[in-house]
Amino acid sequence: MVKMEEAVKMEEKKIVESAGVPVGVLIGAPVEETMDIDDLDEVIDVKKKVKAASKRAGMIVKAKKKTAVARGVIKKGTGKIKVNKMNLKAYAMGYVLEFISEPLKLAKDDFKDYDITITVKGSGFMSQAVAIRACIAKAIVRAKGKKYKEIFNNFDRMLLVDDVRKVESKKPLGRKARKKWQHSKR
Repeated sequence: MVKMEEAVKMEEKKIVESAGVPVGVLIGAPVEETMDIDDLDEVIDVKKKVKAASKRAGMIVKAKKKTAVARGVIKKGTGKIKVNKMNLKAYAMGYVLEFISEPLKLAKDDFKDYDITITVKGSGFMSQAVAIRACIAKAIVRAKGKKYKEIFNNFDRMLLVDDVRKVESKKPLGRKARKKWQHSKR
């Protein structure tokens, strides 16, 4: 009989730990090592209220160009695009804004149901623009499906494929990576 009670307590403990609440920590309950079955129902109700992490965080995408890395999160929303906590139009102007907005123009109004938040670091402004553009395109493909993958690939493959080329490091005996000092025979 004692082993049966211990088995029941172990099952209760597993259920409570899977709910993400330590044993004994309930709403308004003091911390204890054991629990009643009635308390277990309260813990299960708490578990139902907590959203899954993937639903809260959205879908994550990443794009690179040289040393610029853009990380984006796409969630259900109203069509806002933020780059480094700034509106896209405040972040970029002129031809850079047009360049970044190309995937949005290709997607037309289908992305209006989603908010995209992007953080970008590294490299220069144009490499960051390329990384942001690819991040937006990857987010739309992730949210809407393969139809856009085909459209983006036909328009510009660099929307979906990261550019891994980087500046080659400088070598000794020269001013750049390959260029060498002029050699004189005399």
